[in-house]
Amino acid sequence: MSLEKIRSAIEPCRQSLLEHPIYRDIRTPAALRTFMEYHVFAVWDFMSLLKSLQCRFCCVTVPWVPAADSASARLINEIVLGEETDDDGRGGFASHFELYRRAMQGFGADTSQIDRMVRDLAAGRSLDETLRVAEIGDAVRAFVGHTFAVIRSEEWCAVAAAFTFGREDLLPDVFQKIVDQLDAETGGGLADFQFYLRRHIDLDGGEHGPMALRLISDLCGNDSAKWKAAEAAALASLQARTRLWDAIHQQILTTAPAKTV
Repeated sequence: MSLEKIRSAIEPCRQSLLEHPIYRDIRTPAALRTFMEYHVFAVWDFMSLLKSLQCRFCCVTVPWVPAADSASARLINEIVLGEETDDDGRGGFASHFELYRRAMQGFGADTSQIDRMVRDLAAGRSLDETLRVAEIGDAVRAFVGHTFAVIRSEEWCAVAAAFTFGREDLLPDVFQKIVDQLDAETGGGLADFQFYLRRHIDLDGGEHGPMALRLISDLCGNDSAKWKAAEAAALASLQARTRLWDAIHQQILTTAPAKTV
């Protein structure tokens, strides 16, 4: 087993996602706001995948003890640095989730549901209870539920694969073009979202993607069972994303149809 075999196994599903009709139909500010209001939950739960890896491979308790696998710890901490405390474009630092939420607010998208979830979790409510009472729709609830099922499995090759293959490279170049066009039409209302996309592309493609691939290789080693678990998790994560994309697309068609030409 190898990274190349995983890539080959998931390529049809990945390509289907990159060619999903959702991109064709995000053609109005209303459609993009709908997309953002759903997608923000995927931006949010991405951090829990990453932080679960940090908790497993880096010492995050007191008293401190050295990491058992210093190479994996280094890779994970490098990724956390960029994802949790990136340059915010304004002289400070912010997580990519916070950059996304800022972009939503700047474009008039509704952040009330994701804000409520974060508040409830910060107040100590369990994730299961938070998801049960949240007004987020079944598709988002299922997507987040899948993410945390992977985390709770504690199959760390699977977690790393879900993080790497299930989250990278799923906002293709065409999406950047859509955002640029809508930004021009709305007089610069998407400047914050353009900044978020640039940081996402620069870090994931130039730094974090290769680091995450190396992490999978290190964790799986020569163990065929671990490679199989990684492949299954990668494919399941892409399938979960497809179901989310389908639901968002249907909502866009229902409430924010694309412009006619």
